[in-house]
Amino acid sequence: MSKNRNVGIVGVGQSVFSSHREDVNQPEMIHEAVVEALEHAGITMDDVDCVVHGNMELFEMVHQPDCWHVLGTGGWGKENLRVTTGGTTGATLACAADNLVASGLHDVVMAVGFEKLQEGHTTGGITNMADPLWSRQLQTGALTGMTAEQMITEFGEERAKKASMKYRIIMDEHAMLNKKAHRRLGLSMDQADDLAATSPALVGELRMIHMCSQSDGACAVIFASEEKARQIRGDRRIAWVKDHITAHREELFVVFGEGPVKSTHRYCAEKLFARQGIKNPVEEIDCFEMYDPSSWWGADWLRDFLLLEGDEHLKLIENEEIRINGKFPVNPSGGVIASNPIGATALVRVAEAALQVMGEAGDHQIPKDVRQALASGFGGTLWTVLMLLTDQPPC
Repeated sequence: MSKNRNVGIVGVGQSVFSSHREDVNQPEMIHEAVVEALEHAGITMDDVDCVVHGNMELFEMVHQPDCWHVLGTGGWGKENLRVTTGGTTGATLACAADNLVASGLHDVVMAVGFEKLQEGHTTGGITNMADPLWSRQLQTGALTGMTAEQMITEFGEERAKKASMKYRIIMDEHAMLNKKAHRRLGLSMDQADDLAATSPALVGELRMIHMCSQSDGACAVIFASEEKARQIRGDRRIAWVKDHITAHREELFVVFGEGPVKSTHRYCAEKLFARQGIKNPVEEIDCFEMYDPSSWWGADWLRDFLLLEGDEHLKLIENEEIRINGKFPVNPSGGVIASNPIGATALVRVAEAALQVMGEAGDHQIPKDVRQALASGFGGTLWTVLMLLTDQPPC
């Protein structure tokens, strides 16, 4: 998986995330993230060769929004590429931007993801994409109690519920450190039992408190070749793109019988870590920005992403090792449960991982030195994207 040249992230920008950004239209909201990314890098749009733009068009019902959004991206007269791959869109934007620079086609590429969900209907968009006969399993949209049921069956009701709620509260504690996060509820561990009992039920054991929100917001990340990156960043740390991988498993959704056992999360992790020589992810990776649509999924998915067995993933949560100051910090930004502007959500994971490597995440900066960070994207029919960032150029 060698590249023609190294690629580094040199600038990151995010709008404020909220359930309703009625103070701005789509281009204006995107402009907030773009301006911040340019200022963070210390460049102007004159230095950007290409804009890679993405969102879920069906959610806002605006066809080819990248044409309108040139007013916000500043991409007039430049190369523009529009990408949509479901919930993974933001991570796909990052992979596409990296590839465009690594190939030598462009020197500086800006990836821009956004969603303005107050102007659309997420679940309506998802359910109308699914055939009512052959894809009946998709008709609940993003809501499913399947993972909760599986965890309860494997680990018992009390332990599974406590682990999920502990994960949720830790994510909120992190979100409280991030001034741009949407849901900053100020939760504490002594509220766990009350939250589990009183939060409205959605599907099975999945409750409102466990689930991510719909958020309005935008994110912009600037990728540059090694030569340009060193010119732009100077003495400041660069977040280098070490590797990334994508896996799609459409056949997981079957009408009869059971789907394949190995998840796309574990498949991607095994392949990525093997080719990068990572033997023990928990020890060798300093930060993980995970696409966690609910606390049930976040708690469960740690096992596959980190190649753990048995209940090792639950112990990470129970021992509070996923805290920002713990052994293996997970989502110091608050994660997807805190902010979910779908077209930007997975790009935010890459952006936040990059900020950690740069040492510029502000109030939610991990206290230890972050030399290697992992970011994930999730969407579609259990699609997975993983991107590995490092503080040193890969080659």
